[in-house]
Amino acid sequence: MLDTTRVYSYSAVLMGSPILLKLFVSDEALASRVFRLIKHYEDLFTVNRAQSQVMDINHAAGQHPVRVSSPVYALIKCAKAASMLPNSAFNLAIGPLVKRWRIGFRGDSVPPGEDIAHLLTLTDPLQVVLNDADESVYLALPGMEIDLGAIAKGYIADRVRDYLRKEGVEQGLINLGGNVQTLGTPAGNWSIGLKKPFSQAGAMVGTLEIAHKSVVTSGVYERYFEQNGQIYHHILDPHTGYPLDNELDSVTIVSADSIDGDIWTTLMYGMGVEKACAALRARPDIEAIFVTKSKEVILSSSHHYRFTLLDNDYQLIGSTA
Repeated sequence: MLDTTRVYSYSAVLMGSPILLKLFVSDEALASRVFRLIKHYEDLFTVNRAQSQVMDINHAAGQHPVRVSSPVYALIKCAKAASMLPNSAFNLAIGPLVKRWRIGFRGDSVPPGEDIAHLLTLTDPLQVVLNDADESVYLALPGMEIDLGAIAKGYIADRVRDYLRKEGVEQGLINLGGNVQTLGTPAGNWSIGLKKPFSQAGAMVGTLEIAHKSVVTSGVYERYFEQNGQIYHHILDPHTGYPLDNELDSVTIVSADSIDGDIWTTLMYGMGVEKACAALRARPDIEAIFVTKSKEVILSSSHHYRFTLLDNDYQLIGSTA
């Protein structure tokens, strides 16, 4: 019988984030295999090193298509589909802008307007040409760069979940630095903290009780700099080239698959609360928690989790569904 009273935690630093694996069995070998799996996918997807399959595509922009492995092709195809949604804030071709701003990577100044205007011409997702026959990717314009940073963690979290299931793990948790994916229901549910924006480490707005679900949070407080009293964060608007400016401090998505959490946090930022809640009414499998600059916590619905408010500075609006 599985002992759910004792949790074994394993950690590593991968993808530039602390990675946490929780199991109810002591198994260093399994944890090592999980971290090797994560490292394998990081090596395929990263744009923070000179060599990876994604960087091979970027280096060949405007020159020739590049054949890639099936996982890389599938993820790029998924990212392009999200990028092609009407008025989407998700854009896999946003790489040149991310690289120019460098927010979170020692970037601490606003680029000149002419730089942003030029780089915007290199971010059209239509110019990412996919060939299903040979699983090749071609960036039609020189200087284009794809960046899968907004979706890779979710994909990897789901692959870790699948691997743990294959290994016979019934209960566990993987946290890829903002992407949490869970298996099973230990002693009830998993409790996941929702970070208080712009606060000290450990300060929480509230907690979510979940089971068999992914929780993905993206916030403007994660990577940012301040200039002339204005905050510039890492969530860029692909239509303007500047950080998205709306009422939101963070968006949390509860879904079965973590990759949906990655995609929908970005889509929700682009829509804002009202339009986002309206869009989610057609997707009962996906739920959102919005934390606003005016210190409101707004739930799109709460069928698959229970939220408990912990910070009295915030007001819980409740479900809009």
